[in-house]
Amino acid sequence: MKTYLPKKMDDNKRAWVLVDATDQPVGRLAVKLANMLRGKDKPIYTPQVDMGDFVVVINAAKVKLTGNKETQKEYKTYSGFRDGLKLIKAKDMRVKHPDQMVTLAVRRMLPKNRLSATTFKRLKVYAGAEHPHTVQKPIKVA
Repeated sequence: MKTYLPKKMDDNKRAWVLVDATDQPVGRLAVKLANMLRGKDKPIYTPQVDMGDFVVVINAAKVKLTGNKETQKEYKTYSGFRDGLKLIKAKDMRVKHPDQMVTLAVRRMLPKNRLSATTFKRLKVYAGAEHPHTVQKPIKVA
């Protein structure tokens, strides 16, 4: 038996996938998106080869937070300076930057390695239903 090792994919051979985030929990959605970006949903998945697809997420503003996360969950950023810690509640994040809720969840689901930067660039998140990627004819996935 010979072991099959896939080659590095070109960007023009990657598929475009459209995901509607309406009423989906953030964490479960982020797991699905991270797996699509890495290519773990394909039978020829290999961890050291970038096999993922382009993923377009629409309606990110309508994503669901379970339990009391809407009022209790906080997003933290730290500038490195004294008093540089900023805490933003999830309800404020939904108003100001609704796409960032999905983007941060997916970024934190990806492994911390050299492939994650290029993998993350293939994620396109939009707060509403309109997106500029209709030319690529993305395949709608539930």
